[in-house]
Amino acid sequence: MISFSAYRDQWVGNIRGDLLAGLVVSLALIPEAIAFSIIAGVDPKVGLYASFAIAVVVAIAGGRPGMISAATAATAVLMVTLVRDHGLQYLLAASVLAGLIQIAAGFLKLGALMRFVSRSVMTGFVNALAILILMAQLPELMGVPSLTYVMVAGGLAIIYLFPYVTKAIPSPLICILVLTSISIYFSLDVRTVGDMGDLPSTLPMFLIPDIPLTLDTFLIILPYSAAVAAVGLLESLMTTNIVDDLTDTVGDKNQECIGQGLANTATAFIGGMAGCAMIGQSMINVKSGGRGRLSCFAAGVFLLFMIVVLGDWVRQIPMPALVAIMIMVSIGTFSWSSIKNLRSHPRSSSIVMLATVVCVVATHNLAIGVFVGVLLSGLFFAWKIAQIFRVTSHRSTDGKSRTYIVEGQVFFASADAFTAAFDFKEALEHVTIDVSRAHIWDISSVAALDMVVLKFRRDGATVDIIGMNEASETIVDQLGVHDKPGALDRLFGH
Repeated sequence: MISFSAYRDQWVGNIRGDLLAGLVVSLALIPEAIAFSIIAGVDPKVGLYASFAIAVVVAIAGGRPGMISAATAATAVLMVTLVRDHGLQYLLAASVLAGLIQIAAGFLKLGALMRFVSRSVMTGFVNALAILILMAQLPELMGVPSLTYVMVAGGLAIIYLFPYVTKAIPSPLICILVLTSISIYFSLDVRTVGDMGDLPSTLPMFLIPDIPLTLDTFLIILPYSAAVAAVGLLESLMTTNIVDDLTDTVGDKNQECIGQGLANTATAFIGGMAGCAMIGQSMINVKSGGRGRLSCFAAGVFLLFMIVVLGDWVRQIPMPALVAIMIMVSIGTFSWSSIKNLRSHPRSSSIVMLATVVCVVATHNLAIGVFVGVLLSGLFFAWKIAQIFRVTSHRSTDGKSRTYIVEGQVFFASADAFTAAFDFKEALEHVTIDVSRAHIWDISSVAALDMVVLKFRRDGATVDIIGMNEASETIVDQLGVHDKPGALDRLFGH
């Protein structure tokens, strides 16, 4: 638990830097929040209100100062089907449930599970997210006037070339300003944000999702809520790791789970959708000097001010500008080096990364892809460790005894090889099993050891097990049966 003085320092320790960084981030949040709303199939105000609420609540209750959270593409892509089939109110209810799941994850200290997500899975996660963002732009690029493609190309040129002029102002904001000015001045016939839905002109108000409180409703929203909760925590915790590295500090991952959950629960009650941490915006914040909680809080407050006060201007933003920004986000998110590394990295790592990408793109569910990636990583790791195992032996000069020397890890993947390494047909009076260079891990390895000992005893040999370390001895004493009464009968019974 963080002390009060440390928490206070996270608010007032870098006031000037946090306020300036928060202003920069809020300018960059506007087009992305609108674009993510459009991805989810809801009015822009849903994403804008969400970005305000999530940023403010996470700033207060999160575990990683200096990280920016708001409405994101990672969660927006999961909501498309729910919104299309059931409407906005079900989306709000799903956001509440997703937040509660995340809060529970924080109290259960599941943030520590991030250490089981390999680098290959993370790379696949990021690449799949980039592909989904790009795919979400295709409807805005199909069956549209050719002028749309010209404006998208112009927007991309501004985004990538303007930083050579100055980096003081985010280039996506310049893209918005330039293309909006051109669209208004020449009265261009292109889709605008106003065509997608009404923007808020007032402060958000408290509301309760208008849905029937039935088991059927719960079963409808549960799959979406679970997916949003899992994906949101994955991206948030991965972003936490990135900000930890950039700032040489350590965030509280379990507290971040709770903070994200509170934010997603709260945002639904003002008409916002669930979100999570944003890798790109967090990078902008840190590089702009943001280090404390105030930077995320300021970003949310500045965002709300601009959409409420400057809403008439925001409505006239042309859609090609947002498409250009999302293409930029997609290109910047994709790990291009991972393609080059396919040849140099171990084949198992490449398979894990590609499997994660394929599963996510095929299902449009980042959680499923990450689950498959983690599962494959575990299988490959178990197979690799199982190969680092051998059993050697030497027979006594009188031929009456043999010593087996076990080296490596004995667990479910190597248990069969362990059993097969012993010659039960050899007539012996005494067998010694030296496990001083081995470790016995699980019930499968204990069962294999029992089987070996009992088979030798069945044939009249005495068996000694030597060199067992403390941890192995503990699990063998707890689960093993070879020294228990009736052990031979159990063996014959099977």
